[in-house]
Amino acid sequence: MGKVKPAFKVWFETKGSHLFGQGTIKLLEKVGEEGTLGRAAKEMGMSYRYAWGLIREAEKKIGEALIKTYKGGMYGGGGAKLTEKSLSLIRQYSRIEALLTDLVEDELSWEGLFVKISARNRIKGEVISVEKGDVAAKIKISVKVPCTITALITREAVEDLEISKGDHVSAVIKSTEVMVSKET
Repeated sequence: MGKVKPAFKVWFETKGSHLFGQGTIKLLEKVGEEGTLGRAAKEMGMSYRYAWGLIREAEKKIGEALIKTYKGGMYGGGGAKLTEKSLSLIRQYSRIEALLTDLVEDELSWEGLFVKISARNRIKGEVISVEKGDVAAKIKISVKVPCTITALITREAVEDLEISKGDHVSAVIKSTEVMVSKET
């Protein structure tokens, strides 16, 4: 027997039932690349009808559009664009999948699974300002106790977490830094 290693599948759920996983995410990414659902479906080896069914079912469960289609004029040229919801779901899925992949591939990271965060090191608050620089971003958080916490995190983290003024977040304080997580 070969080496046993962990594996995983990531999918989204809504109201306790399966929404979609990697296949629909890849289809959405292809729609973004190709500009049409037809070409995206063909690239993925599926029929247009099947692909459209996947998208419609997901949209029905979410309650909002994942793609916007448009018809071509007299000379054809119709297509499809991803909605902001699609782009957000693709970012979330990619971030979760990358994190889990790194965790599975890095045996040393398994040690981190057993680290506990003390409750007194987690402070909830509201973002009162976001200043983005070229590389880093400064987030000011107003907390219920009479003080404001300032965290310096990467610009990429601000964009990935979609942090903006008025969001409710948790500041996790380590001895050397303040980290930010967004409440959903």
